[in-house]
Amino acid sequence: MSASQQTKYRWMRISLGLSIVLLVLKFTAYFLTSSTAILSDAVESIVNVIASGFAFYSIYLSGQPRDQNHPYGHGKVEFLSSGFEGSMILSAGLVIIWQAILSFYEPKVLTNLNWGFALVGLTAVANAFVGWMLIRAGRQTDSAALTADGKHLLTDTFSSIVVMVGVALVGLTGKHWIDSVLSLVLSVVIIYNGFQITRQSVARLMDETDIPTLHRVVSLLTVHKDRNWIDVHNLRVQKYGADLHIDCHLTLPYYWKLNQVHEEVHHFEDTIKDGFQAEVEIFVHTDPCEKECCHYCRVANCPVRAFAFVNDVEWTADNLPLNQKHFVTLVVSRP
Repeated sequence: MSASQQTKYRWMRISLGLSIVLLVLKFTAYFLTSSTAILSDAVESIVNVIASGFAFYSIYLSGQPRDQNHPYGHGKVEFLSSGFEGSMILSAGLVIIWQAILSFYEPKVLTNLNWGFALVGLTAVANAFVGWMLIRAGRQTDSAALTADGKHLLTDTFSSIVVMVGVALVGLTGKHWIDSVLSLVLSVVIIYNGFQITRQSVARLMDETDIPTLHRVVSLLTVHKDRNWIDVHNLRVQKYGADLHIDCHLTLPYYWKLNQVHEEVHHFEDTIKDGFQAEVEIFVHTDPCEKECCHYCRVANCPVRAFAFVNDVEWTADNLPLNQKHFVTLVVSRP
């Protein structure tokens, strides 16, 4: 098992164990106080437990090797996990709205508010710390499941803080309707966060371009650009969980022998792979150079150069994904 996978397992175990403990604490606080806002927070904790369990399984599955039925691996299950977590959060938000509406018509007398305040405060501190650590570990390991679970815990922290404010206000003013209003506010925040997590999951499952990763690939190619890499285009970056799949076209001198082309492609691939901790699979289609490429070609001592070098083409996240050589722009703009 890789170090990255071990990190994922460790933090998901912590998240799952914490979710179970905090679920018990929050329901204890609800039974002590009869607060609808605390009940809303406790309902979301049920979602935490279910979502953390599913995320734990998804991380196990994403670590399984490729097989004939899954030639790109099992990494996309992490996107499915984050989508499941997002939909569960949405469901919790709807349940909370219903409970808040009922509490307007059937208000309850709140009791033991000091105990409720203390228990909810304890859960908020624990969720804040573990949520922040999960997001940090998720970014380090490129894990959508860890990141989604961490964001969920931070949302839960915010919910708990709002609940604490509500409990304090009810205790100070004696106005129980504040409890119901805060439950409605919580439900809106929870639904919004659930929608954001679900939307991001669907985008990844639909292979929407991961802009930060694309910029990272472009930066690696720009910083480590070799003079023999005449042109790069039709660049596509896809994420399968933490793993990356990259396609592109690489223009090389047309007169090179096959073994020299093969070595240069390996050099190109290694340049990108060295910039990522996750597994990177790269498919490179090599194109032969054309006369028009001479205007931005830096190949030393080229025996067939037709035109003098004019200037480099700036590689960006906008022009590298285009399926065309960049000499077209230079030819048009050339005086």
